[in-house]
Amino acid sequence: MGVVVDTHVFIDAENHRLHLDELRAFQEIPVYMAAVTAAELLTGVHLAEDTELRVHRLSFVENILENVPVLKFDLEVARTYSELYADALRNASRKNLNAHDLQIAATAICYAMTIPY
Repeated sequence: MGVVVDTHVFIDAENHRLHLDELRAFQEIPVYMAAVTAAELLTGVHLAEDTELRVHRLSFVENILENVPVLKFDLEVARTYSELYADALRNASRKNLNAHDLQIAATAICYAMTIPY
C-alpha cells in the first residue's frame, strides 16, 4: 500500500506554499505519482515564460521524477478511468470536470492506494 500524490502538492511545494518535508508524514508509506501527474509537471516546464523559470522548473521536476516512482496508466487504469469519466459526464456539470484528477483517482483505485490532501 502507498499513496498517490496529487499534482497540486508538487506545485504547492515549488511555489513555497508547501515544503516537501511535510510529506515526511508519509515516511513509513511509499509515495507515488500517477503518469498524468508527471505529464502535468512537465507541461509546466514547457509553459514557463522565460529561460530562468524554465530551468528552475525543469530542475525541480526532474528531482521529483528521480525520487517519486511513476505509476503506469495501463489498460486496467484506462478501464477504471473510463467508468469514472462516463459517470462524471452523466452526473456532473462539465465545466467542473477535471479529466486529469479522474486519471489520478483511477490510478489510485487500481493500485489500491489513497490520495492524501
